[in-house]
Amino acid sequence: MAVQNHPQHHPRFRFPSFHRTGTAQAATDTTAATTSARAYAFASLRLVTGFVFLWAFLDKTFGFGYATASGKGWIDGGSPTKGFLSSVAAGPMESTFHDWAGAGWANWLFMLGLLGVGVALVSGVALRLAAVAGTAMMALMWIAEWPPAKHLSDGTVSMSSNPFVDYHLIYAIVLIALAAAGAGVTWGLGKVWATLPVVRDHNWLK
Repeated sequence: MAVQNHPQHHPRFRFPSFHRTGTAQAATDTTAATTSARAYAFASLRLVTGFVFLWAFLDKTFGFGYATASGKGWIDGGSPTKGFLSSVAAGPMESTFHDWAGAGWANWLFMLGLLGVGVALVSGVALRLAAVAGTAMMALMWIAEWPPAKHLSDGTVSMSSNPFVDYHLIYAIVLIALAAAGAGVTWGLGKVWATLPVVRDHNWLK
C-alpha cells in the first residue's frame, strides 16, 4: 500500500506591520496640528481686532490723548462723530453725513456699536451679530471716506490710494471671516455661549 505524504502547512509567525498605522497616525497628528494652528490664528486675529474696536470706544469716551485729545472725550462733552462726519468732503452721502455730525442719536449708535463689537470679539460671543453690526459701521465709514473719488468736493486731490479697498473693507472681511470660522471657541467664551438655551434656539445669536 502506497503511503502519500501530504504537505503540512505550519503557521508562520508574522510581525505586526506598523507602516499603515504609523502613516495614519502621522496624518491624524498633522491634521490636528493644522486645525489647532488655525484655531489659534483666528483667536489671535479676533482678540487684536476686538482691541481695535474697544480702544476706539475708550479713547473717544475718555480722551486719552491719542485720536481724541485730552479733555475732548465723550464724558467731557465732546462728540465722537462730529469731527469725522463734518469733515466728509466726497461721496454721495456728503450732505447727509454733515447733517448727522454731532447728533445725539448718531453719537450713541456709533459708540454702542464700537463697544458692542469690541466686547463680542474679545469675549468670543455673538460673533455673527458683531459681524453684521461691524460690517454696517465699516460700510458707512467707507462711504464717508469714499475711496473712488480722485478729487474732493472743493476740487482738491483726494489722495485716495485705492479706488475700492481700504482698511474699512478689510475690517469688514475680517469680522465676517471670524464669524464664519466660529472663532470664539479658542481663547473665548464661544462654547459656553453656544450652550445657552436662547442661543441654541436662534443660531443667528452665535
